[in-house]
Amino acid sequence: MQYELKDEEIALLLQDIHDIYGYNFNDYARPSLKRRINRLYSLNRFAGFLDFRLRVREDPAYFRYFVEEVTVNVTEMFRDPHFYRTLRETVLPVLATYPFIRIWHAGCSTGEEVYSMAILLKEAGLLERSLLYATDINPAVLEKLRKGIFPLRFMKQYSENYIQSGGRSDFSRNYTAKYDWAKFDEQLTKRMVISTHNLVSDRSFNEFQLILCRNVLIYFDKELQNRVLRLFDESLEPLGFLALGAKESLKYSVIARKYKQLPDRQKIWRKMG
Repeated sequence: MQYELKDEEIALLLQDIHDIYGYNFNDYARPSLKRRINRLYSLNRFAGFLDFRLRVREDPAYFRYFVEEVTVNVTEMFRDPHFYRTLRETVLPVLATYPFIRIWHAGCSTGEEVYSMAILLKEAGLLERSLLYATDINPAVLEKLRKGIFPLRFMKQYSENYIQSGGRSDFSRNYTAKYDWAKFDEQLTKRMVISTHNLVSDRSFNEFQLILCRNVLIYFDKELQNRVLRLFDESLEPLGFLALGAKESLKYSVIARKYKQLPDRQKIWRKMG
């Protein structure tokens, strides 16, 4: 019979991760997290919980693998359509005043949001003078982004999201369907710079007018959140925009006083000049 880790063992492991690496999984849905940790424990055939705990504590490479396996990359194109409507109607007209546009998708996972942004830019006539930097700690998800191939069964939902975001074209014009897969137009992909980047340890690498990091910071403790937010602040031009996830905020952060939230209550802030 397969051994399942006890709740107190998982709590101990999560406390280790918080203390050593600064990752906070306390807001993560516990049943899903427990299921994924147990799957990993079983898959890697540890002799017991102490071996598992020691490996996570003392092997940073294994810890990165652990994070890749247990975090749920819940993402979809035009997720939270009202957020994208705000980008379309409020942010893009400002970006259109720049001769060249640089956008950073930090912690981009498999890239559905990057493709969403590329579609917005294309429809606004801005794609050819834009670069979208797509980064994540996990090389495997970046490979999926690079290929631009997604399950065809998701396209109905993505199309509905797109329409709710203010899209007026035929969403299917952005991809070619073959068998059970949708391959997105290479016109979108060629404006992307795709690279691994660790938000916790890597530095700023460019200056951007828009940075998006949605539903990543919720896994970090306050100190780590502030470190990442400082990185974003260093990487964002004056009057640039910073977009976070639905449960994330700049309130009480180290950079809060330098930013003003957009009036429609979407999680988008503008850096003051």
